[in-house]
Amino acid sequence: MSELNLKTRYTDEELEEFDQLLVEKLDKAKEQLSFYLGQLQDLAENPDSKIKGLDDGISTTETERLTTLAGRTKKHIQHLENARIRIKNKVYGVCRVTGKLISKERLRAVPHATLSIEAKQQQV
Repeated sequence: MSELNLKTRYTDEELEEFDQLLVEKLDKAKEQLSFYLGQLQDLAENPDSKIKGLDDGISTTETERLTTLAGRTKKHIQHLENARIRIKNKVYGVCRVTGKLISKERLRAVPHATLSIEAKQQQV
């Protein structure tokens, strides 16, 4: 039986390691969001894009693309912040379907994961 099957939660030291990873990811995501929002503001304030937008639709397409990226990034930030709350509550890394610990490898790859690979595969 592996160590993962015996443990019911990660240690405080392990949780701290994951929290640091989440903070790094959050910083990057917030930078991305700021960039997208800045680009959207530039498009909105650029008088050329308003005139061209009526003719060729390029600025409209770019605005939609940036809006979609900003929305996804906001959602990603929320998932990362929720993961930090789970760390504070000491339930981080526990699969919400199986109740078993999610592997460290999976959490390092997807630090906001709430499903183990086993549970994720069952969804398909």
